[in-house]
Amino acid sequence: MRKLWRLIRRTGRIAQDAPPAPPRPATAPALHGSAQIRHVDAGSCGGCEIEIGAAFGPVYDAERYGARLVASPRHADVLMVTGVVTRNMRRPLQRTYEAVPGPKWVIAVGDCARNCGELAGGHGVVGAVSDVVPVDLDVPGCPPRPEAVVEAVRKLTGR
Repeated sequence: MRKLWRLIRRTGRIAQDAPPAPPRPATAPALHGSAQIRHVDAGSCGGCEIEIGAAFGPVYDAERYGARLVASPRHADVLMVTGVVTRNMRRPLQRTYEAVPGPKWVIAVGDCARNCGELAGGHGVVGAVSDVVPVDLDVPGCPPRPEAVVEAVRKLTGR
């Protein structure tokens, strides 16, 4: 055990610095560097949820940039929507958007949320997220990498 402690002391702290902050949208300063995010699955396959979980997990740690997932839209500043909007999820998505107090932002995560992706033209598909609620940021990919999700969060928080 002492050998390990000596090694730790000798090596010191090793951590990578955060990359430079990406440019913020003009409306984002109202967040004051922190964002409370409510995730909504409008009809996805589950791939984007896994990547969002990874983005907020210990490796990518999106919380260090001022983002936090919350359970209620009443506590949120940002909606993070994944998947195409299905017929059964159109009204719940609209109601969730209406429940978020202003100012509010919407992030469409994944190709399905952006432009219906592989599910375009399906019989239960209403359309992309932008067809139902206004979208401020898009995160491309099927599924998007956790780095892309963290970058979108950083754009909003400015950190």
